[in-house]
Amino acid sequence: MPELPEVEVVRRGLARWVIGTTIDEVEVLHPRPVRRHEAGIDDFVSRLNGATVLDVVRRGKFLWLSLDSGEALLAHLGMSGQLLLEAPDAPDEKHLRVRLGLRGGTGRELRFVDQRMFGGLAVVDLVKTPDGGPGGLGGVPAEDAPVPVGLPGEPAGDGPVEGEYTAGEALIPVPVAHIARDALDPLLDVDLLAARLRRRETGLKRALLDQTLISGIGNIYADEALWRAKLHYARATETLNRPTLNRVLAAAQDVMREALAQGGTSFDSLYVDVNGQSGYFERGLDAYGREGEACHRCGSQMRRETFMNRSSFFCPKCQPKPRSGRF
Repeated sequence: MPELPEVEVVRRGLARWVIGTTIDEVEVLHPRPVRRHEAGIDDFVSRLNGATVLDVVRRGKFLWLSLDSGEALLAHLGMSGQLLLEAPDAPDEKHLRVRLGLRGGTGRELRFVDQRMFGGLAVVDLVKTPDGGPGGLGGVPAEDAPVPVGLPGEPAGDGPVEGEYTAGEALIPVPVAHIARDALDPLLDVDLLAARLRRRETGLKRALLDQTLISGIGNIYADEALWRAKLHYARATETLNRPTLNRVLAAAQDVMREALAQGGTSFDSLYVDVNGQSGYFERGLDAYGREGEACHRCGSQMRRETFMNRSSFFCPKCQPKPRSGRF
């Protein structure tokens, strides 16, 4: 499933081309991808027709187009969802599900393609964010701009890159309101996160995957961050001191920035950016998928263990199992 870097790559691509365009045609080719729009297909179409896109925003793995109607087109890519910008006369993709015509801009149309159809689109209401900050990362990004994030005791940089956040848009879609800020969000409250982690009394990786604590980190980047931080996935969260938490967050931020710079991680053709191009960060993975291979740091044989119906990859020497941990 696409994680934060992959969704951010899509957001940046959309933001460059669809902000300021008006949706002038909506075609739903299969009902399943709009199943979360409870009012039905006709209502979905009528709410989008004539709406102008004001911003493209992401929080964690969720992406939405803010509309001048005061609503948002919320998208979740699921396992295989793709948001592609195509010329109107380009051949239809095999698994094309929804087509949005766009007036203005480059004349492209926005297509939602989804082979497995676990993802979807819905027009939803926006509500105020609980902390009064922007709903998520939005705006047209500067070319190759990093997302500056400062941890306690470290320089915070010059703040968000101009254009990365849309001033005053302290709004978030109702279905996403419970999702925490993500590791690359400058407004992430590290003090609050530390306190909640210690109270949660769970395993470290389980906590990193909990989108109500910190969003955007999935199985791949959790394994990569823990390998970089030299921590076992079962480390009990109540044993984390502040320097250790900072180390984990810094590792998560670094690995996701690197993945973002390389277009994300693509193990097959299902994850692509808005131009249909795959990322190549899988070539730089240190932990995920490397069972039986030599650890890039110490040379020990990497291991895989089953965790939450998934796999965890780690180095038994660099990331020793705690005497008492939580799974």
